[in-house]
Amino acid sequence: QVQLAESGGGLVQAGESLRLSCAASGLTFSASPMGWFRQAPGKEREFVAVINGNGVMTYYTDSVKGRFIISRDNAKNTVYLQMNSLKAEDTAVYYCAAGGFAAMRRGESTYVGQGTQVTVSS
Repeated sequence: QVQLAESGGGLVQAGESLRLSCAASGLTFSASPMGWFRQAPGKEREFVAVINGNGVMTYYTDSVKGRFIISRDNAKNTVYLQMNSLKAEDTAVYYCAAGGFAAMRRGESTYVGQGTQVTVSS
């Protein structure tokens, strides 16, 4: 079965950086668009970023454009989210996801991991 395991979350101060990783198994990774979602306390889950199978195409939600970078290493079956210039409003549980590229842009995912907490103190 598909398994997605996130790591790299933690507590940082505003303005600092953090890199999340997601190790995937049980799917043809190089053919699978991968994405990141997040859910803040009391809010619905929201789309953050998506990358296509070969890493050429990416898409971000407006609030993270210019600050976050999604990338992947198909040799390691791993997708990353580099988060720079973090803000308090980025505080959330971040989830790795797999599914269709367009579907994830709409906020939908076929598979999702357990999540990793990111807390940004102001």
